[in-house]
Amino acid sequence: MLVIQNGWLVTPQGAAFGDMAVDCGRIAALGARLSPAPQDDVLDASGLWVFPGFIDAHTHFDMGNDLAHTADDFETGTRAALMGGTTCVVDFATQERGGTLSDALAQWHRKAQGRCSCHYAFHMAITDWNERTRAELADLLAAGVSTFKLYMAYDALRVNDGELYDVLVSTARLGGLVGVHCENGDLVNAGVRRERQSDAGVQGHPRSRPAAVEAEAVERLLRIAQVADCPVKVVHLSTREGLEAVRRARGRGQCVRVETCPQYLLLSDERYRRPDGANYVCSPPLRPASDREALVKALLEGEIDTIATDHCSYTSAQKAAAGRDFSRIPNGLPGVEHRAVAMMSAFVATGRMDAAAMCRLLSENPAREMGMYPCKGALRVGSDADVVLWDPNAAGVLTAQGQWQNTDYTPYEGLRVSGGVRHVLLGGRWAVRDGRLIAPNLGSYVARRQPQL
Repeated sequence: MLVIQNGWLVTPQGAAFGDMAVDCGRIAALGARLSPAPQDDVLDASGLWVFPGFIDAHTHFDMGNDLAHTADDFETGTRAALMGGTTCVVDFATQERGGTLSDALAQWHRKAQGRCSCHYAFHMAITDWNERTRAELADLLAAGVSTFKLYMAYDALRVNDGELYDVLVSTARLGGLVGVHCENGDLVNAGVRRERQSDAGVQGHPRSRPAAVEAEAVERLLRIAQVADCPVKVVHLSTREGLEAVRRARGRGQCVRVETCPQYLLLSDERYRRPDGANYVCSPPLRPASDREALVKALLEGEIDTIATDHCSYTSAQKAAAGRDFSRIPNGLPGVEHRAVAMMSAFVATGRMDAAAMCRLLSENPAREMGMYPCKGALRVGSDADVVLWDPNAAGVLTAQGQWQNTDYTPYEGLRVSGGVRHVLLGGRWAVRDGRLIAPNLGSYVARRQPQL
């Protein structure tokens, strides 16, 4: 048995000074003063915060398209996640047009199995909706896939409004949850054509998909969900106008879950005016400061449910290969390693948010949404011993040179951070000790239950 003594145990209800015992991969006891047996291992966690492991429910590892293949696969991506305190990721298995959901799930299992340094699970991205696909949904739930993804943009991926409605109804009947990429695909295509003609370069990217393109899609999604009478999730929300659509839906009594990402809380579209602007091309794009400020305010007031990364990494060379044709720049940013420290530094170390609120955003809420709670996302007797010991007094600077992510830049280069990961337990085993990776590839597949909304 391992006994962690003298730490601050952090839950969404607050932080309490106490001890934790871990046995057989689970939390065995919690208390003010636990008495270890002579044979027990003991760790003095004085001055450290003890969190349930962080969960990143939006990553893209080992993903290819007609532009490029991501720099991070499951081996490098989950290793970087673990070093940043993330003990579980939920990646996107994606159905091919003409293919089956079961084939997609099998393909993603092959990519991940035996290569992960943190736990992993899969959403299923549905791109080809038909009766065969509908018939597979129950099998997906039985296989532990209880969340799904739809796209309202990208011609190779998106569904139409009728299909969107049908997927919402069909998955809700089985207890699943659908997350949706909200951009009006036709308007994106028109914007891309317009900006390519103007030879705008990288700055054509945000101009091709302004805030209204997201807001219209969020509003349309939420009206469709209203007719379907189903809960729904808006992923990577980036705009004030989209947020206002969410507020209207919630005011009507709808169940709407909202995810945003660190890049929309910390960065703005001024990055596209830099010489390395191509490195910041992602979709939705970085927004003006006014949108960032609106999302930060919503976060502080509890309107945002989770913070995920949408980690989709490429190298600077991959980003630069398109030259001035912004439409050929592979979309995505690295971030799975730096999410927790960037958010802790921006909001907890500055006193704008307490550690309990951050625990809710990074641990409990994603665990509930993903159907993992209370096995994960909780410090409770019987919960899995996926635990992060955080040093709030650490300090550092984020650099590409010092990262584990398999790319040559970080969007947060030079960011001074407060706090950091000291130790990580994965399934009760030491994976990180004193900031050093000591046991890679301990991650296993998480078969999930119905989301708790």
